[in-house]
Amino acid sequence: MPLSAGFRMGVALRMAAYRHGWFTTRRLNRPVVSVGNLSVGGTGKTPFVEFLAGLLVERGWKPGILTRGYGRRKGPKIIAIEPRAGREPDPRDVGDEPALLAKKLPDVPIVVCADRYSAGLWAEEKFNVNLHILDDGFQHFALARDVDIVLLDSTKGVSGQALLPAGRLREPITALRRAHMVILTRAELADPAPTEAQVRRINPKAEIFRCATKVKGLLNISSGALEKLSPSQSEPIYAFCGIGNPSAFFSDLEKWGFTVASRNAFPDHHIYQAKEIDRLITCAWESGAKKLITTEKDALNLPQRDKTEIPIFACVVQTEVSEGASFEEALLERLQTVRVNA
Repeated sequence: MPLSAGFRMGVALRMAAYRHGWFTTRRLNRPVVSVGNLSVGGTGKTPFVEFLAGLLVERGWKPGILTRGYGRRKGPKIIAIEPRAGREPDPRDVGDEPALLAKKLPDVPIVVCADRYSAGLWAEEKFNVNLHILDDGFQHFALARDVDIVLLDSTKGVSGQALLPAGRLREPITALRRAHMVILTRAELADPAPTEAQVRRINPKAEIFRCATKVKGLLNISSGALEKLSPSQSEPIYAFCGIGNPSAFFSDLEKWGFTVASRNAFPDHHIYQAKEIDRLITCAWESGAKKLITTEKDALNLPQRDKTEIPIFACVVQTEVSEGASFEEALLERLQTVRVNA
């Protein structure tokens, strides 16, 4: 807790530096929509970015995604993932989340760089994008945003959480005053009403929406085939993942009808070694599981193997906004205002 007090002071000083112009906030030529959160990972941000980019493409926009590429190995300062069918960049070069988005959104350019302003200029020049999606951008004050979307996990809420390193918060919850729109994720796993009430007390002007995580099928890691879920998932499974909120993934599996015989959680963005997979397979055998199931992001971080003694599957999921039409209308109205004022 003493370290958290120091962290709070550092956050306040950084905010003051930008507010007084000691640090510079730069603006790109095209609108910027930021998707971020208050906590360290685990709010369902990547599926939401996929949903948002797909929605904007359908409505005639040409978005690009700006991302830091957390967890990637050292390499070029800036990496441009050009739009093309079948692209599958190495997650160790670009980061697992950009690699997953590149695979899911083949028509959307993605630029990986710690300096999101430089990345945005590159995207405008090379790909002629007319809108930027700033991935994990709520605390990235170096780049001006036109729409700030903040995701809050309904299973965690925001009450009683501490700042880093005692807790998982990057900023005090009062930072929600900056948000234009708040998305309450995993609303199917917990009642989002208490979190919504707290957000409204902090920021009465924010537009609040709810969304759920839906599973589309299971991706066989060895064959690459997508299998539909059977009506009953009574066969015992062994679940593992390395994401920000592993408990939500395990709860999702049970909600989807799986019988989770045992589970194992690794650090977020974990890169698996062959010996770890061998150990997971052994644990699965001992628990009586017939399958190992993980997330799509984790699947990118698995070592390549032609076949395993027990099949490994990745859950293919998508975000579904409950008030989809209202969210779309609110977002496009904000973007239209930006376009008119540009």
